[in-house]
Amino acid sequence: MSESPLETPVQFLNGVGPERAELLHRIGIQTVEDLLWHLPRSVLDLTDVRPVNELENDQVASVCGKVVDLDARTISRGRTITSILLDCGDGFLKGTWFNQPWVIKRFFQGQLLMFSGKAKKRSGKWEMSHPQYQVLEEDLDNPQGLILPKYSLTEGLKMYQIRRLIRAVVEEYAHLIPDYLPEAFLKEQSLTPLSQAVIQMHKPQTMEEYHAGVHRLIYDDLLEFQLALAMRRRLWTCVDNAPLLKVTAKVDARIRRLFPYDLTDGQNQAIQEVSDDLGSGRAMHRMLQADVGAGKTAIAIYAMLSTIAGGYQAVLMAPTELLAVQHWETINEILKESRVKRCLLTGSLSASERKATLEQIESGEQQLIIGTQAVVQKDVNYQDLGLVIIDEQHKFGVMQRAHFTSDQKTPHMLVMTATPIPRSLCMTQFGELDISVVTELPPGRQPVVTGKVSTTPQRKKAWDFLRAQIATGRQAYIVCPSIESGDEQNRRFSAEEVYRRLQKSELASVSIGLVHGQIDREERAELMSQFHQGDIQVLVSTTVVEVGVDVPNATLMVILQADRFGLSQLHQLRGRVGRGTHQGNCFLFSYTESEDALKRLSAMEETNDGFKIAEADFQTRGPGDIFGTRQHGELPLRVADLRRDEAILHETREVALRLVEKGEFDQPRFAPLKIRVLDRFGQLMDLGQSG
Repeated sequence: MSESPLETPVQFLNGVGPERAELLHRIGIQTVEDLLWHLPRSVLDLTDVRPVNELENDQVASVCGKVVDLDARTISRGRTITSILLDCGDGFLKGTWFNQPWVIKRFFQGQLLMFSGKAKKRSGKWEMSHPQYQVLEEDLDNPQGLILPKYSLTEGLKMYQIRRLIRAVVEEYAHLIPDYLPEAFLKEQSLTPLSQAVIQMHKPQTMEEYHAGVHRLIYDDLLEFQLALAMRRRLWTCVDNAPLLKVTAKVDARIRRLFPYDLTDGQNQAIQEVSDDLGSGRAMHRMLQADVGAGKTAIAIYAMLSTIAGGYQAVLMAPTELLAVQHWETINEILKESRVKRCLLTGSLSASERKATLEQIESGEQQLIIGTQAVVQKDVNYQDLGLVIIDEQHKFGVMQRAHFTSDQKTPHMLVMTATPIPRSLCMTQFGELDISVVTELPPGRQPVVTGKVSTTPQRKKAWDFLRAQIATGRQAYIVCPSIESGDEQNRRFSAEEVYRRLQKSELASVSIGLVHGQIDREERAELMSQFHQGDIQVLVSTTVVEVGVDVPNATLMVILQADRFGLSQLHQLRGRVGRGTHQGNCFLFSYTESEDALKRLSAMEETNDGFKIAEADFQTRGPGDIFGTRQHGELPLRVADLRRDEAILHETREVALRLVEKGEFDQPRFAPLKIRVLDRFGQLMDLGQSG
């Protein structure tokens, strides 16, 4: 079979040659097909560029011209004015900037620029004050009316060169791009054919054409991802070798008697959904989203005890040893009257302790295992594993979850998070999971009063309030953004420095402790124990207290440099206070002058609803690490943006679920698309060859 023309090496294209081919290789372009898919990162719209003689006073316009004069001078009282004069062919336009002397360094004689802004005629001459500007390529003799794609480059490769090359390749080869979607489907979804979409992105005649091309590529990106999630979901739901665990009324009553409190309606609803999964015969794959303080641990305990009652082992995996120990202490307290055999498996066990624990797990003697990633090491063998619970699941990867499903029997899986997740992320990171949501707080729990503290008088007032509350017996957290800092500006807010300073200043008469991730585990546990017992009144810490720490008497929190944290993380930290019967208070100390940063902190003052905060945080900061095969990174999408394209995400999710659940995706007409999905996501999502 002859190779497709799309596989032609770029070196053999007209005007390329070995040297330029090497430059193209640096940005991942090896073949004609690579060039076609080197999509513009944006476009420069010059369709509304006007001649100078068509400008109107106080109307927004764009004008192109060459720099013919540059001037920067000081005017009265130390103020500065910078002026750039453009020769636009039919006249001149001056751009002026006040008190921005550095601007002149960005321009030079003969440079081709586009100025955009409100034009004003002064003394018969056109001016723009503080115009937006765009540097144009020198080869654009007459840019008016064009829409120019802007591509990623590498040193030695100029924009006009890659534009010219891609334009030639598009004209000769774009029609050969295969479309993975059936023609009838394209018509049904009102989508532009793929080859046409690529042409419209590289050579748009209008902005409407460009956006239509972008829409098709975004749609494909999200549809393929959603199809992979739907295939993964189908693989799981078709598996019927999971333990059949019917939760009887007798088992339910025995479990509920262990709790020293009544469960909320939200907890009961989630328990019902989990129990239905356990009794279905198919492996549960459910995510439990519970807002801070809504009691997800109680639901986890119920699920584990239901599993043990059915004769199987249950595992709870936490992302850190601190959180694993917290879970161990909480569960030990609730099970103090129970005969359930349980153990803590972490990396801190001695060799002999670990060996004995592993033998008890393999024999089935240990029924409930709590631990860190130590529970997924190769030397850990379970006799009858029935349920895996992964806490704060976003801190674990897909491969860590997959470890538990490698045995002949597929255990039930419940992943939990107290970090509320925006809707669009639920449809991507957790798109293959059933979801339970608990927002209701236990009776008597009061919302935490939150205040932004950004001035000296406000800070004095906050410390006065803190001291008064501590004098009545309350306890406080002081959260710092780092352990220590070499940066002079931030050093005074590091945990080590704040701990030293508070002992001599604001909290000189108070018992203060310091805890962070670099402190020895045993020492840290002892400090936390002293804080829990009230021997330490104030705990200076980093974000190690973000999850799992539960001290009911701690009602006060000060977060220093709060603007350096994301809103969801601030919400998590705030959830550490007000967990008892007393009112909780959280102070967000900020020293920034940024209006945007202060506005973000205002969202924390306005609501205690973690789901609303998560949406606000997502819109501000983006998804970060979405998928879970990496601790850090980006969602494996090519052109889609979850914030911008949420409407398309909803649309493609509905389509993907319909195609997979009704079997349409298995029809021959979708075979090219299925191959494409498996090529992109098969290994990542463990889809095998057929899905």
